[in-house]
Parts: sequence; C-alpha cells; structure tokens
Amino acid sequence: MIKLNRHTLWHSSLFILALALIILGSTQRSDAGPSHNGAHSTSQAVEKNNSELDWYSFDQRAFATARKEGRFLILDLKAVWCHWCHVMAATTYRDPAVVALINDYYIPIQVDHDARPDLAERYRDWGWPATIIFTPDGSEIVKRAGYIDPEDMARLLQAVVDDPSPESGQLRYPTQVATSPALPKALRKELEERHQDTFDKILGGLNIPQKFIERDSLNWDLTLAASGDQGAAERARLTLNGALALIDPAFGGAYQYSTQGDWHHPHYEKIMRVQAGYIRAYSRGYQILKDARYLEAAEQIAQYLNEFLSAPDGGFYSSQDADLKQGQKAHDYFRLNREQRLALGIPRIDTKQYASVAGDAADALLALYAVSEREAHLSRAESAIRWGLQHRRLGNGGFRHDHIDFAGPYLPDTLNMGHAFLRYAQLRSDPQVLDAASSAADFIGRYFRHPTAGLISATDNGTPVAPLPQIDQNIRAAAFLLALYETTGESRHLALAEHVLRYLNSPAIVRARITEAGLLNLDRVYRRLLRNPPMPQQESSK
Repeated sequence: MIKLNRHTLWHSSLFILALALIILGSTQRSDAGPSHNGAHSTSQAVEKNNSELDWYSFDQRAFATARKEGRFLILDLKAVWCHWCHVMAATTYRDPAVVALINDYYIPIQVDHDARPDLAERYRDWGWPATIIFTPDGSEIVKRAGYIDPEDMARLLQAVVDDPSPESGQLRYPTQVATSPALPKALRKELEERHQDTFDKILGGLNIPQKFIERDSLNWDLTLAASGDQGAAERARLTLNGALALIDPAFGGAYQYSTQGDWHHPHYEKIMRVQAGYIRAYSRGYQILKDARYLEAAEQIAQYLNEFLSAPDGGFYSSQDADLKQGQKAHDYFRLNREQRLALGIPRIDTKQYASVAGDAADALLALYAVSEREAHLSRAESAIRWGLQHRRLGNGGFRHDHIDFAGPYLPDTLNMGHAFLRYAQLRSDPQVLDAASSAADFIGRYFRHPTAGLISATDNGTPVAPLPQIDQNIRAAAFLLALYETTGESRHLALAEHVLRYLNSPAIVRARITEAGLLNLDRVYRRLLRNPPMPQQESSK
C-alpha cells in the first residue's frame, strides 16, 4: 500500500474534481457513440514522395476504383520512425519500372502504421515496411516483410499480374473456438513446455534472432517468481539484465529491439508502445526481484518520455525516428554522448497524439508510481488522462484515435485508456475513476465484440477487408476485463472476459505463434477468480 501524505490527498482531489467536470461536460456533447467524424477521404495523412504514384488511403474509394478499373491493390504500410521505410520510399517507389507496373496494374495505398492501429496489429508479423497485395474484393494475394529492392519489387508485381493465385495466408479466424473459457489441461501443459523451450538460456529473452522483452513471457516468469519459483526468477533476471543494453545511455528511453541474436545491435527507433511496456516490465521486476537497477531503468525511460515525447498540452507524442537524417543509418550518432548528439540535433519526433498512446503512457507511469512513490509520475499520468478525456473522448465511455478519424473507432484507444483508469482507481481507491474504467469496458463490449468469440480490432472500415480479432489485443483486453471484474465484482465484465477467452483458447490460436505465455497468465487469474469470486461493490454516484 503506498503512503498518502496531505499533499498527495490534496493533489488527488484536484485531479478528481477536474475529471468529474470533464466527464460531466463531455456527456453533454453530441458525440455519444462511434463516429468517423467525416466520410472516408483521401485527405488522410499520406506522405507524398516524388515518384509518379498517386497514393490512395486505405478506404472504400481505393477498393471501388480497383473494382471499376480491374486492378489489384498494393498496400505500403510504413512507419514514420522506420529506417527501411524511408529507404524504400526513396528507392523502390521511385524506380521507373516499379512505378510503371503499379500505374498499369495496381491501385497504390500508403498508410502510416501509427495512424491505423487495426492494420498495424493485423500485419505486425510482417515488419515495417509491410507490403500486402489485395484483389479488389479484399482477398490477400501476397504479404512481404521489410525492405524490397526495386528489382525484386518489379518481379513480384509482374508475378502477381501473371498469376494472381493467393499464397498461403496467415491465420484468420479459427474455424472452431473453445467451448470453455478455461484453458484445457493438455493445452496448458503444451504452453508451459513451449515457454521453457523457446527461452534463451544464455542471453535471456526468446531464442530468436531479435532480442526484446516479450511482455507476456516475462510476466509469466515474474508471476511464478513471486510464488517462489527460483528457475522462473532466474529467467526473468536474465531477460531484464540483457534488455538493459537497449536503454539509451545518453537520452534514456528503450530502443525497439536488437538483431543478430544478442542485445547489442539495436534498431534505434523509440516507440511509445515499447517505452510503456518496458516501464511496466522493470517496475514489476523491481517489485518482485528487488534489484535496484530495474527501478533505475524504469526511471530512465520515464525521464525520456518527459523530455522527448511529452506534449505541452498534457498528451504524449507517439515515437522518435531511428535516423537523424531520413534513410541514412545513424549508428555513429548513437555512439556519441548526450552533448555531442545535441550539437548535431535529434532524430525526428512524430508529434501526432493518439488516445492509445496517452492511455499506455499513463498506465505505465502509474505502475512506476506504485513502486517508486514519486509523485511526479502520478502527476504526469493524471495529465495524460485529462488530455485523453478532453481531446479524444467519444462518449459512452469510448475514445477516438486522432483528432479526426477516417475509420474506426479502434480497440486500443479505449482499451489503453481503460487500463489507465483502472490502475488509477486501484491505486487511489477512487470510485468515480473506476466508473470510467467500467464505461470503457462497456463501450468495448458494445462496439468490438465478435459475434462468435473475441474482440475485433476496429469497427467496420468501409472496405472489403473486414476487421478481425488480433491475439495481442485480445490478451490485453482479457487481462483488463478480469482485473476490472476482480475490482468491481460486476458479472458483465467477467462475461465479456469469458467471451474473449473462448477465442484465445481455441487450439488454432494457442498454436499460432512460437509461444503464448499470456494465455497462461490469463488462465491462472481466471481460475483463481472462479474459486474466489469478488463481492459486487455498491454502485457509486457518477
């Protein structure tokens, strides 16, 4: 239990008063449900390059044009922080042969990864840039990960024209979902074995060429460590110690990942999703393993957020580029100390502000506050929550992504804000903020519930590519709903969590990736709540 002094209580009271005024004021607005805030439009943020391509947005107009003209569609899903995205824009999409083939046979679509979380999550396994070719009816023909040079792209484009047969695709929606929200014993044992088998026993992390903290695997080890499992504690330490190498010694903040099978060949982009995840990881690591280095690491990342990704109005920016100059590797720059770097400048910061980013940052800072008791983290989290309520609230508990959304709403915005509400309510024992968390959960159930099982990533986007449930989003949603049920005792939150679990526990989903420790975490919590159900709380006055 954190200590509350007189200043803390006064500060909290001011926050709650502001929160109440925002909630009451915003409920009187006309945006009482999801709204695209305008028709689908080609005015979405599309980075024009100097090629002769007429880039479309990912919208109904693009697919309608493809149907009318008998063309394929090619999606360039890029990120503003991505080095190889810049290189591909400057080379491949300016190559005369590539441009000619696209102009003859394709509708080119360019989308910013951070602006479309539904597409970002759908194609996350295909890296950045991701290249997907569709038929006009939305069927995927090919998917390619990473940079494609001009010659290879020209060959790919011509091959699809010659033979548009689809390649074997990713897992879509399981043909059969689980009949029970509880993970079957055999699948649980299989996941436990895979968790052990996929761990790098020498360097920590997953035993794959890319090194990063895999959130769910680490959380599972920390959960076991808290119960006295020394093997799990050692695995957690190995991962957390290795990942310290990914924290920028000059500016703070965590690099996205390292290549070559070790922790010392980083990709230098800094993305809020990664920063928030690492703050939570090191905060929990410190709480359970009591290593002061972990608290220091979390503090370093938080300082980076405050210095580089903090917006003056209380929100947060979404990312910082890997390159000092777009398309040019910046290894030498990142070897410099702070003063030397500042003399040259800093990599570009993407100043777009999304509800999902604000919620993620607030939740992470609250996790750090819980173990550090530093009021600066609480105050900054409160500012991010206020910003989300003032600038991105839709009504009925939901949140839009950007100031104007041309599709959506998207699940991560309301989900991340819901996580922040819930953690704040738990830390401060505040019923009003807990009501806001429950309202977010109700919005999620109302607009993102798949009719069979699970949650879809977005509402209908007006294209033939219908939103589908995504594994990581559903794991995080189930964790939120189970925690909310444990806090409130409200059975509707448990019912929605069970709906999500029946999707996640489908054998096809359980076996879709090399490891899925998040399902072990969820199953442990779910079974505990079945054994010891919480008592319903009295409904607070809103």
